[in-house]
Parts: sequence; structure tokens; C-alpha cells
Amino acid sequence: MAAKKYRLGCDIGGTFTDFVLLNDDTGEIRIHKCLTTPSDPSDAVVQGIRELEATSPDFVGELEEVIHGTTLVINSIIERKGARTGLITTKGFRDVLELGREIRYAPYDIFAEFPKPLIDRRFRLEVDERIRSDGSVIKTLDPEEAREVVRRLLGMGVESIAVCLLNSFENPAHEFLLKEMIKEEAPDITVSISYDVLPQIREYERTSTTATNAYVKPLTGKYLSRLSDRLRSIGFPGRLFIMLSSGGITSVETAAEFPVRIIESGPTAAVISGQYYGKIFHIPEMFCFDMGGTTAKSCLIQGGVAGVVPTFEVGRVQRFMKGSGLTIQVPVVDLMEIGAGGGSIAKVSKMGTLQVGPESSGADPGPICYARGGTEPGVTDADLLLGYLDENYFLGGEMKLDKEAARRGVQEKIADPLGVPFIQAVWGIHDLINETMAAAAKTHIAEKGGNPKVATVIAFGGAGPVHAYGLARKLGSPELLVPPNAGVGSALGFFTAPRAFDLLRSHKVSLFEADFEEIEKIFQEMEAEGARTLQAEDSGEQILFERSLDMRFVGQGAETNIAAPMGNFKDVEPEEIRRRFDATYEKLYGRTYADSPVEFINFKVRATLPQKLLELPKMMAGGTSLGDALKGERQAYSGGTGDFIPYKVYDRYRLFPGAELEGPAIVEERESTVIIGEDAHASVDEYGFLRIQFENR
Repeated sequence: MAAKKYRLGCDIGGTFTDFVLLNDDTGEIRIHKCLTTPSDPSDAVVQGIRELEATSPDFVGELEEVIHGTTLVINSIIERKGARTGLITTKGFRDVLELGREIRYAPYDIFAEFPKPLIDRRFRLEVDERIRSDGSVIKTLDPEEAREVVRRLLGMGVESIAVCLLNSFENPAHEFLLKEMIKEEAPDITVSISYDVLPQIREYERTSTTATNAYVKPLTGKYLSRLSDRLRSIGFPGRLFIMLSSGGITSVETAAEFPVRIIESGPTAAVISGQYYGKIFHIPEMFCFDMGGTTAKSCLIQGGVAGVVPTFEVGRVQRFMKGSGLTIQVPVVDLMEIGAGGGSIAKVSKMGTLQVGPESSGADPGPICYARGGTEPGVTDADLLLGYLDENYFLGGEMKLDKEAARRGVQEKIADPLGVPFIQAVWGIHDLINETMAAAAKTHIAEKGGNPKVATVIAFGGAGPVHAYGLARKLGSPELLVPPNAGVGSALGFFTAPRAFDLLRSHKVSLFEADFEEIEKIFQEMEAEGARTLQAEDSGEQILFERSLDMRFVGQGAETNIAAPMGNFKDVEPEEIRRRFDATYEKLYGRTYADSPVEFINFKVRATLPQKLLELPKMMAGGTSLGDALKGERQAYSGGTGDFIPYKVYDRYRLFPGAELEGPAIVEERESTVIIGEDAHASVDEYGFLRIQFENR
């Protein structure tokens, strides 16, 4: 048997599927991109691997693991292409998915729309049972009634069933009974019970998350099974891992059981890359900017750590309006969607103004310049017409762009209807998306207590380095960092992510009334579950556990997370917990209330296996002088002068450590293009990172 020395990262985006092949013996990295195949994403995975074999023959047999990120789950929710799903809930709670939190996200908009629940009302049935908040049973579940409800749902043709009963996070006995009945009646039906998916307080969030998991579970299971089979069919002998929204990686079996945890699978990986680079270069505040073909996402990384939040939204009716989407209560890296992507469509709005996005042409047909049938001008078309992209060197020359078709599209669809000069329309598309992203980014940074004027911007994605210069200027950032292979930054991030799994249990109890021995048992149960999950992925390695607590003042509506003391919890003094809570609360909000009682709400555990660290390879000098790297000059648009000016064009693969570049300049690599304006200069460090500084900052 061949020695396993390779790892492959594979990130399926809305437009492109990215690959990074890492040789663990030598540290050598090879990268590749191909168009995503929306009808069956596994087609692009196999196609890309076959194309990679042209430069690295027979590597598949030596692959130790494939680490995969996918937008399949979130796309199936947004496009409503999940399974026909049924919900079984406690009598009186049939409409909790519609009621939500009874909060209007736009209180003065009488026409405000809300997202339609993933499960239609006719597929939501009740059982007459009741459990108190302390876990004691008021009304026992009637097995005959429960079986009849299950049969009714099956008779309606459901493909998946969610079970979410009142207070089951304290006592799951009735949910377990229903799960057993469903498996007896229909062994092939997928089941999601809230105690497994989210054993947490708050009825709406728990129901919504469980329903979402059930909705995408059949589709995700089939896809991951098909992908595993196809990888085996081409000779892959190793293990398949999936990126979690929380920043860890997990086994394909766990991802298939809890697909709701991989909703933000792809975008998270770029943040993990940024977090890794932030620690290496000791950057105190970093703004991670990832712009692909469909969306642009961001995250503020402080002290080398990206924040993780317990809840997020998908499928918003109003894309940038908080509260207008479906609430999902799982740990996720604190990402914010701040704009459109390279494939986002530009059009004239009903008000007669220029609008970019949120609609995207995706991979099929793509922007007009792809020459694949697209008819609507987009951001990539504008970037090409501004001279930032070379029509003969897109994807390293593998994909010829049609500049004239893009020109006609912008003229007919944007310039003529608006009655503006052609170049004003083209620059307007590029600058508008930068302005929109900068405004959203400033808000995001301020909400996290950061300052854009001290934050280093790091750019990822195929379109990120093209727009990062304009974004950084508008933010007032002092420095822009563009890593090598930035166009496949998400796929590279897979190698820096830990194998991890997050667990949570709700148990509401006052601090000074709590049984700390009982709490220790809760922690031990979660750690045992985490160990079972991770041991399915690997064996023989020590599992590390990190405990934390969600606490709040009695009567408060929101929790504060604090780290739990090390060691056996039953030996901890309540005063130590209170001291930690007050210190954290005061740091966050400026003061605390020492006389107000506090209570436990949630107990959390993160189980991790030791990371296989990525050794950042030092740059191999491609040349010895800037003349070696200079490809020539081309006319590109300058926002400062309002006209086309000559930009020097450099081959990134011919640059060398210590190289200094003065703007205006364009640096090209196969997967992305870096723009350096006339008021900036760049240097190349020993790892090949472009560090771009701005004058007069």
C-alpha cells in the first residue's frame, strides 16, 4: 500500500470549486479551480481531481484525507429544494415556526414580509403530552396517539420528520419514544429530534433549528454518500472530512447526521485561514474579506481569534435586514455578508438608479464575459472593462473572456437606460459594490468594538484581491494583506482547522442553588458524546475538552458566555463563578450588578483532536529582479484621476522576497488578480504575501 502523504482541500462555491493539494512530506502546495456543477456538485469535485492529476500524477492513491466545504446546504434552504418534511410537536405549539419571537424586523413597514417556514402547516402535527421546565412529566405521551400521528405524516408522503417537544432538553423521554416509533413504521425515513440537534432552551430557535436539520438531511446524506462513493471509485483510500460552520472539521458521518452544522461550511474556511495568518504575523486586529463569485463575506479577527456566535439567520427576505430570515441556533464563526460577488448582476432599479446584486448569475451561465449564455452584466464584466482583468489570462489562460460582449451588455443594459457615459456606468458598478461593502464593513467592525483605521484588511476569493484595494481605501485601513493563492483561500483554510465538535445542554438553575455535582455529570455526559463523535473520525489521539458556561442575571433575556474553571466542577466554589461572570460582564458592558442574582442557562463543551498544523512554506523566488516579473503595461481605470492610466503588470510567480512594487500596478496569478492603486506601494515578504501600504495614512 502506498504511503499517504497528501491532503486535499476542496471548497465548492456558487461559481467555482477550489482545490488545494498539500504534500505533508515536502510542504509543497498545488492549487486548481474549475467551474461548479450546480446539478451535481460531486461532478466538479471529480473533474477537478482528474485535472489536478495532470500536474501531480497518481496522488489520489496517496491521499490521507479530503477536507470538504460546501454551499449545498445553505443553497437548498435559500432555493427551497429540501425534502418534504413533517414536524411533530407538543399540543398547542403547532404554529411556533410562524410566531417566532413575535418581533417585526421593520416595525414601520406595513408590507414587511417574513420568511415562509420550511415546513407547511399541514405537515405540522401535535401530540398531547406535557413536560415541565424542570423535566417532570405533567401528561404522559400516549403511545397509540403518537403512532397514529406518525402514520398520518407518513401517509402525507413526508421524506423526513422533525420532532420537537416542549422542555425536552430537560427530559427527552417522549422524543426518544417518537423516534423509535418512526423507525419502526418507516426505517428509511430520516429523523431529527431536538434533543440530538439542539437540547437548548428557547422554543422557537430549537424548533426552527431542528426543522432545518430535518429539511436538508435527506439531500445532504445522499450527496455526501454519493461523493464518498465517487471518491472511492477513483481510488481514494483515505477519510473524507467536512468543514463545520463553527470553524472545526468533522467526519462525513457526523455532517450527514447534523447537516444544519455545515450551513456556513465554505465561507468559514477563509476566516480560519485569516485567523491562522493573524497569529503567525502577530496582527492584533484583522478584517478578513472573502469575495467570491456569488457573495462577499467578512469577519473581524481580534488577537488572532475569530469570534463564534451561537445563532445566525439564513434565507433572509431582506438580504441585509437582521430578523428577516430563518433563525438557526448552532455555533458559527461570526461572519457577516457585506456585499455581492463577481457574478452579481448590475441593473437599473425601479427608482432609476444603479443597483448591483443580490441576484447572481452564478456559474451557469455566469457573467456575460464567460460566454456561456449570460446576458446580464455583472461585477466581473465591469472589472474586465476597467482593465483590471486580462481576458487572455483568466484562470491562468484556461478560460478566455469575451470583452466585447461585456461591453455591449453594459452599454445596452446600464449606460443607455441611465443616460450616462459608458465608462461612468462601468466604474459605477465597481465603485458601488466597494462603497456598499465599506459601509457594511464599518458597521460590522464597530459592533465588535474594532476600529477600521487600525485593522489590517486580508483578502481572499477570486474577486477579493481585485476589490480589496478600493475597500481598504474607503475603510481608511493602514495595510492590505494578500496571501499567495488568495483565490483559493477557503480551501487552504481547511488545513488549519481543528477536528472538533461543539456540544450544549440547557439547564436553568440559580448559581447558589445549583448542584455542582449534577453539573459535573452534565459536562461528563457531553464529553463522552464528543469523544464518541471524534473517535469515529480518528483513534489513538488524545481528545481535548474546553468547557464554558452561558449565564445571565435572573430575569435577563440574554446570556454571557464565560470559561468554566479547569478540573472537576463539583470542587468549584460558587464565588469563583460569580467573580468570573462579573469580570466578563463588566468588560463587555462597562459595569456589573454585584447585588443581582445570576443563573446558569447553558453548559457547553468543545471537543477537539490535535491539529495537523500547516507549515507555511517560504517563498521560492521566481526571479531576481522586478524586470523578471514584469509582464508589461496595460491601461486600467484610476478612480483618483477619473481616467485610464498605464498600470505595470507583474507575474506573481516571478516575484521574490523583498521585492518592492510602486502603484499603479496589477499583480496576476492564476486564481486572482491584485490591484495596487497609484497612492500605494507593496512589498513581498518571505512567505510570498503582498503587503500593501497606503500613502498619507
